[in-house]
Amino acid sequence: MPATKTRVPSTIRRSPRKAQRTWRKVRDHAEQEYGSGERANRTAYAVLKHGFEKRGNHWEPKEHPGPSDPRSTKSTREKRKGRGETFGGVDYFGHSKKELYERAKRLGVRGRSRMSKKQLARAIERKQ
Repeated sequence: MPATKTRVPSTIRRSPRKAQRTWRKVRDHAEQEYGSGERANRTAYAVLKHGFEKRGNHWEPKEHPGPSDPRSTKSTREKRKGRGETFGGVDYFGHSKKELYERAKRLGVRGRSRMSKKQLARAIERKQ
């Protein structure tokens, strides 16, 4: 399916052009490889999350590209089985607990002062 016909999620449409191009290019290639559907979407998001982080209703470039969550460090087989936690685009590895705390504060997350780094990432994911 050509890039112009691929339905682009609203969070991608609100993101920088580079994020849009990345998502479309990977999605189109994945559709050729795997067919349209969930696997092509997962592949596109996995590549996008390597260089971008979800911030509210859009994606922004990361300061340092790399894995964003424990699931991204797993093998493909383990990922398909749902092993490893994901935080919905929140860059868990790329931020300190203090940075996640400050972001949670801006989002109005209650109980943040008693949360671990993982709990903060989960709370931010739910608030976005």
